[in-house]
Amino acid sequence: MHLLLEIPLFFLIILYSYLEAFVKLFIPVKEKSVSGQIVLITGSGHGLGRAAAYEFARRQCNLVLWDINKHGVEQTAEECRRLGAPAHAFVVDCSKKEDIYSTAEKVKGEIGDVDILMNNAGVIAPTDVLSTEDHEIQKMFEVNILAHYWTTKAFLPTMMKNNHGHIITVASAGGHIVAPFLVAYCSSKFAAVGFHRALTEELSALRKNGVKTSCICPMFINTDFVKNPSSRLMPALEPEEVAKQSIKGILTNKRMIFIPPFLKVSVMLDRFLPVRGAAALWRLNELKFDFTIGYKDKEN
Repeated sequence: MHLLLEIPLFFLIILYSYLEAFVKLFIPVKEKSVSGQIVLITGSGHGLGRAAAYEFARRQCNLVLWDINKHGVEQTAEECRRLGAPAHAFVVDCSKKEDIYSTAEKVKGEIGDVDILMNNAGVIAPTDVLSTEDHEIQKMFEVNILAHYWTTKAFLPTMMKNNHGHIITVASAGGHIVAPFLVAYCSSKFAAVGFHRALTEELSALRKNGVKTSCICPMFINTDFVKNPSSRLMPALEPEEVAKQSIKGILTNKRMIFIPPFLKVSVMLDRFLPVRGAAALWRLNELKFDFTIGYKDKEN
């Protein structure tokens, strides 16, 4: 098609998209059924991973739970069984590629092909970049983004063969906006958002439209992940509420899930406001959390 014809079509598509989004405010999209499907959640021994496991268990899914903490992941599995869902606990270090690949083979051999993969495991070190230990930076990238590649490479081939499945990337508000003393963490989460977007486009290019993708981007959650988080505009959230909103987005095949929804507005403002205006926005938000400054200026 000639470019002069494509430009008006482009604007028509934009108009249609806005109208569609407006209609969905009043006519919610029907949630898909996931009953009986195999759902694998990394980092499910606590926090959002545990709360999400309970939500999937209530929908009668077959849970495959991974975590480095044996006690935590077994507790999650026990509660999922109490809710009436099969649950299988595995101790997995998501910073180790070999551990991921070997456990993935066990899952496929003993339980079956994974239908829904939720890459949730994450680590953080809230400190200034110069005093963040090298091994801490490496661990954040190994768990927060590289592990997504290894799990996806392990389970995506069957999804693509069947043209059915769902890859869920748990990123963060820190994958769209930044904060001091979280340089490595934000960098890894920006990478996670990029992974999700690029994978989504690749599946579309390969015409594997039956394999869905979602990216979950919450603000701070009240867990031990970050100590004493607070914000004027977007207070810290409870894991259960984040899980409920996440599952609702996943079951309606929503690609980008901002929690709370106002976060999307903040991200848009951060992109479009002048630098001074964006800085004023984040001063207004007054984001706070416990962090450590280890750097000492030797010239002082």
